[in-house]
Amino acid sequence: MPIACRCAFHRTAKMLTSELQYDLPPDRIAQSPSKRRDQSRLLVFERKSGKIAHHLFHELPDLLPPQLSILRNDVSVLKARLPGERPTGGKVECLLLRPADPPDTTWRCLLKPGGKTAKTGTFGLANEYSAKVIESLISGEYLVKFDLPKDSDPPALAQRLGSLPLPPYVRRPADKADEESYQTVYAKNENRSAVAAPTAGLHFTPEILKKLQNDGHTIHDLTLSVGLGTFRPIETEKVEDHPMHAEEYFLDPSTKSVLRDPSQNRLAIGTTCVRTIEHYLATDDSELKSPTRAEAQLFIRPPYSFLGVDHLLTNFHLPGSTLLCLVAAFLAPGKPDGLPMLKKIYAEAIAQDYRFFSYGDAMLIV
Repeated sequence: MPIACRCAFHRTAKMLTSELQYDLPPDRIAQSPSKRRDQSRLLVFERKSGKIAHHLFHELPDLLPPQLSILRNDVSVLKARLPGERPTGGKVECLLLRPADPPDTTWRCLLKPGGKTAKTGTFGLANEYSAKVIESLISGEYLVKFDLPKDSDPPALAQRLGSLPLPPYVRRPADKADEESYQTVYAKNENRSAVAAPTAGLHFTPEILKKLQNDGHTIHDLTLSVGLGTFRPIETEKVEDHPMHAEEYFLDPSTKSVLRDPSQNRLAIGTTCVRTIEHYLATDDSELKSPTRAEAQLFIRPPYSFLGVDHLLTNFHLPGSTLLCLVAAFLAPGKPDGLPMLKKIYAEAIAQDYRFFSYGDAMLIV
């Protein structure tokens, strides 16, 4: 269930979606990962001085402040693209998004082809599964009920028959190599619930994680099920009118204690961690010794004052996206002038031939 949060926004002039655009040469959009995870590039921006420095990702441990509490998203990407056929023989692609409420074998899905074709009827694969569309939602999604003779639930079916849902700007089908490269090295199979990877984490190797711990940093896990909304552009004229998508997250008591401790100096690995941390800290929690499972629908944009994130590692994000808003807010917390700063950094990254988006390079903001 959604939890109301006391988000730290301030009154300011309205931001127009057109302000979130920037020119990106198409060849800067990474279509595949670096040959080695830690050989991607790393732009470092120091907010206090305004300085930009260029590094490789494997240098990260030498670039961080001491004794950080590092928060990472251990979610795993589901093979959520499920093939099917209609009784007429027509092909269907069903993208699993998240369970309906209450969860059973009914899921919120996207269907291709959609429109009138998808509003009613059944589809499936012979001897594997059958599915029935039971409702067409205003969001463009569908409620689909599955009959599963061989599998315990739709995710188990998808892992057996489906394919990874690579982002729409990766203009190729997912292959066997993506099953490894589009997962973080610390993704947990039991948390296989995302339809997109927490991409800032894709750069880490076991060796870097070990060095971070040897250097005195602590690493803490949270789980946020990244939804398809992370790719959806803002289509309203005013940024604030955008309907933000909801995402479920989970925090165990040990991670909650780190977040509630004001003495901690925290590094968030990616925007998914930021949304989780900020939503949780804006809520009351009287059960600190119990896990928390909640739903965040938090749109972070300038001018936002952050409650629990001190440093941010992130990738380079799409024009006109909510993620661009979040990073702009982090560059100048509580102030409206983060977006011009972000555009200047992105212009430098483009001039230096950085690779953008999910399989691209990274940026560290300290």
